[in-house]
Formats: sequence, structure tokens, C-alpha cells
Amino acid sequence: MTFINSIPKFTGQNYGIWREELEVNLALAEIDLALTEKAPTEPTAPVRGESETDAAWTARVRDHAPVQAKYNLDKAKWNNSNRKCLMVIKKSISEGIRGAITDCATATEYLEKVKNQFTDSTKAYAQTIIERLSTMKYNGGGVRDHILSMSTMAAKLKTMNMRLPDPYVVHLALNSLPGEFSTFIVNYNS
Repeated sequence: MTFINSIPKFTGQNYGIWREELEVNLALAEIDLALTEKAPTEPTAPVRGESETDAAWTARVRDHAPVQAKYNLDKAKWNNSNRKCLMVIKKSISEGIRGAITDCATATEYLEKVKNQFTDSTKAYAQTIIERLSTMKYNGGGVRDHILSMSTMAAKLKTMNMRLPDPYVVHLALNSLPGEFSTFIVNYNS
């Protein structure tokens, strides 16, 4: 369960990263059944027909018993997974946000409420990243670190389904360098 500790706290502005880490860690902890499968549906209990013989009825009841037992086992596994997922999800959300989200019966419903409530703030966060990325300038230090920083910002946008084409990110990185790197830029463009 050490995986659970590596989930970042959801603060309202890190939805994409939080959701990705949450899903990965729940899968690694092997408790994500409630997120990957729907709750099992209870099989219909047999109903005795008016003209059904005792032997036929007994056979149908006997045939139904393993189906019902499988459902009971699957339902218990699913309920256990759902309970654990809800606990982990709620634990990984900051208290102020958790209080604003109404409780749900299933982990998938709860995640959907979180998503619906915070997609707008995710868009605002993405807009901030795009603005920083497009106006970023090299201010000394390692060029490699500068370019990695820009690459990291572009990767954050990918987690928010706002993928920038790699050639565009390269173009932004090259344009953020000062004139003293013009030889490097010309060589790259060649």
C-alpha cells in the first residue's frame, strides 16, 4: 500500500496529474476493480412455472445456485474494491475540496463529480501553462535545464488533453534562447 502515499494531494489545479497518479497507484495496489468494471448484476432468481414438475424445479434451483454463488463472490469483491477506492480517493483530496463534493455510492460516480467540478479550473491552469510556455525566455544557467523545463510544461498539457505538437514546442524552446545561441538555432534548423 506504499503506492497510495505517492498520490499527490488534489488541490483543484492539478486534476490531470492527480487523476493519472491515482489510477496508476490504485492499479498497482490491485484495488481498482470498481473503477475498471461495473458492479455485477444479480441474476434473476428462478420462478416456478405452474405446470413445472418437482424434479424440473429442483434441477433449475440447483443450476441457479452456482450462478448465485458466483454473483455473491463477485459482488463482495466489487464492494470491497469500491469501498477502498472511495477511501483512497477521498484521502488524496484536500479537505476544503473534499467538503465541497457530495458523497456518492460508487468510486466512479465520485470521480465523475470531481471531474465535472474541476475541469474549468484545469482549463485555467492549462491556460497559465500555455502563457508561461509561450513567453518563457532563457535567463541564464543551464540551457538543458531551461529546455527540460519547457518540455515538462508541454508534458503537463498532455495530461490535460491539450497536447502541443513536438515541433511547436521545439520552436518555442529555440525562440526562447537569446541571440548568443543563434549558431545553435541555425544548425538545428539546417
